[in-house]
Amino acid sequence: MSPELESWYDALWQDFLRHCPSARKIHAVLGGGAPIINDHIALRTFARPGIDLAACGAQLQALGYREGGQYHFAAKRLDALHFEHPEPGVPKVFISELRLADCSAGLNRIVDELLAGLGPADSPGFMHAGRHWAVSQQDYRSLLAESEYAAWLAAFGFRANHFTVDVNQLPGFDSVAAVNARLRAEGFALNASGGEIKGSPEVLLEQSSILADEVEVEFSDGAASIPACFYEFAFRYPQLDGRLYQGFVEASADKIFESTDVRR
Repeated sequence: MSPELESWYDALWQDFLRHCPSARKIHAVLGGGAPIINDHIALRTFARPGIDLAACGAQLQALGYREGGQYHFAAKRLDALHFEHPEPGVPKVFISELRLADCSAGLNRIVDELLAGLGPADSPGFMHAGRHWAVSQQDYRSLLAESEYAAWLAAFGFRANHFTVDVNQLPGFDSVAAVNARLRAEGFALNASGGEIKGSPEVLLEQSSILADEVEVEFSDGAASIPACFYEFAFRYPQLDGRLYQGFVEASADKIFESTDVRR
């Protein structure tokens, strides 16, 4: 990696560890102390000029990434892109945005207040800059009633929502099912929405994830523990040309988003 890309990646990773404490134990359980290769990183944002997919995508391109695919999630009012880097071993980036134009006036009012005074994504560091605003528990709960995604962004801001273990390069494991079995044995709670394994060999991608760790968040009217970040696991199958599939499956990603849902 270039020094700039390595610095960006490390900042995302260190911040992720603070918001997903389980990651260190997962590395110990699955890797036995050896390095673990990550398949992709996921980021979230709002469809607001200056911080939307286009703006963040431009910063990823400045790091050498190239756009790889487009995705749409009608029920969650999300659009997404994934980016790939030509350098082998560099994780892909999956970035999504909430379509504010499709959300209620009440949600937009709260988001407008949160984003007031926020400048554009003018450097790659914007994507791990965290929360730029104060938010109350009342506004958080109002957003939660309409969009878990919006509430998560309001509480945590701009940072890696999750990292993803590349199971194809994970010694000692040959499937997502084997990874899941080991994680269950170690007491991790898995995201069962749509089944513990999302996808299949037929769509060339299988994925699973733990439920997001709960961390304490400082709201303007007190602290509360809420779901933060999580670890995902992906196994990719070869295409007809023999190369591993590098895209994403909308039906599977739709359920992966729910790893951060509040357990009511």
